[in-house]
Amino acid sequence: MEEENKKETEKEESGEKKDNKLEDINIFALRTTANREDQVMSFLVSNVKKKKIPVYSIIRPHGMRGYIFLEAETQSDAEQAAFGVPYAKGILRKKVKYSEIEHMLEQTKVKRNIQKNDIVEIISGAFKRENAKIMRVDKDKGDVVVELLEAAVPIPITLKMDSVKVIRREKEEGEEEKEQV
Repeated sequence: MEEENKKETEKEESGEKKDNKLEDINIFALRTTANREDQVMSFLVSNVKKKKIPVYSIIRPHGMRGYIFLEAETQSDAEQAAFGVPYAKGILRKKVKYSEIEHMLEQTKVKRNIQKNDIVEIISGAFKRENAKIMRVDKDKGDVVVELLEAAVPIPITLKMDSVKVIRREKEEGEEEKEQV
């Protein structure tokens, strides 16, 4: 009985150690000019390499504007890395806990339900904001072949599934017959 309690306590402690290990990481937030995060990142990387500053990682979470996260040994190292970088406004005084940004770092695969004959809006690329009809779906490659609706001549265009958004779904022929009866 005592042995079981010891094992449970050891498991709990090892779980706490993992959590503490992640919380001991020094992560600092760097404020930047909105939509200039990529430029700031490239300047930071070159600064860190040139000056050999102990910065372990630079993170730019997708969808978060105006902030970049730095994992550095100390706050002064993070400030030194950001010193003189254009569009970098400064390091926030308070450390960022890993648990606060964990959901931005963990990548989850979103299953998209795109079918043939769906009407979609193209959300990126040269045909941004154009409506199109799905002609073919290749789920293995993550590609869709679409034809623009407003085009005079139907031209098949191959796009990534991420670059289209379903607007409305074309109903199956069997479903249309049921509704008409």
